[in-house]
Amino acid sequence: MNKKFIQHTQREYSPGRRIAALIVEGIFFILLIPLALYYASGWLDARFGLPSLNFGTANLIIGGLLIVAGFLFAIWAVYVQFTLGRGTPVPVMATQKLIIEKPYNYCRNPMALGTIVLYLGFAILIGSISALVLVVILSALLLYYIKTVEEKEMEMRFGESYETYRQSTPFILPRLK
Repeated sequence: MNKKFIQHTQREYSPGRRIAALIVEGIFFILLIPLALYYASGWLDARFGLPSLNFGTANLIIGGLLIVAGFLFAIWAVYVQFTLGRGTPVPVMATQKLIIEKPYNYCRNPMALGTIVLYLGFAILIGSISALVLVVILSALLLYYIKTVEEKEMEMRFGESYETYRQSTPFILPRLK
């Protein structure tokens, strides 16, 4: 990991700058990715002649519940990063302290979990096989990035505290207590 990058992550940004970063990130994750998923899956479904998974009200209820649950869980994680951690999900505006409080004691990546659940709900809502496949592929790439890049960076920044947290807290799927 680049020493300069680690030094950059230790810089604390003002609340105003962090809010600006969150707005840009929110537009990307809450607006642009779902739009891209919608249009790409429509094109892929048509291109490969895939059947619709439209079950009417069931899509609306299941997809809607997953969207709301995923959104609320991800927003909770972002709020905790912003307030307790004094950072953002944007790697260059990283948290300034290791967060082990809720929701980060359920799993180490509650924001990723919430986002994945939200996108799965969206794929179910639009009833698209290719949207489901795209969500699975994008989720796998995200989790690979977190495991190979972010976890190494967290270990470098927080040392033994992170290692203890990592060993006691599941990666993405919360433990049922």
